[in-house]
Amino acid sequence: MAVNGVCLTLTNKDRNVADFDVIAETLRRTTLGDLKAGDRVNLQKSLAVGDRIDGHFVQGHVDAVGRVSRVEESERESVWWIQIDAESMAYVTPKGSIAVDGVSLTIASLADNEFSVALIPTTLQNTTLANKRPGARVNVETDILARTLVEYLRRMARAENGASTGDTPLRQGLH
Repeated sequence: MAVNGVCLTLTNKDRNVADFDVIAETLRRTTLGDLKAGDRVNLQKSLAVGDRIDGHFVQGHVDAVGRVSRVEESERESVWWIQIDAESMAYVTPKGSIAVDGVSLTIASLADNEFSVALIPTTLQNTTLANKRPGARVNVETDILARTLVEYLRRMARAENGASTGDTPLRQGLH
């Protein structure tokens, strides 16, 4: 189950209480350590084998903790700008998918080390995002397809750059 976009294993469930084992690494790399008893969270059940796939692929593997930098409100939508580190920003593409606190969204715009998403009233009503204000920390999961492609291209570039010396792991595996 994903809790605010963080994939966790349910260890016990008793009525309205669910228990999860959470390790120190998860608390360091996500906003879960910021939560207090009684805080609302976004919950998403895992996709079961054979279920219909509908929407974006979201794994619950948080890539970065972002910060809401500003919110631009209008009658029809809220445009949220979220800052993340430059490394994670490499995986963010215009009109690509992204998950913020486990909510699957489409990227509207990019600028420096931030991206924007447009939130419709239904999303604000049915998630915890409406409770966030500028400065709030959020879990960000970038698109798995973008991550895979960027990492593959980086490896290929390293292999090309090391081709003359023959010392890259990729080239060593090709002999």
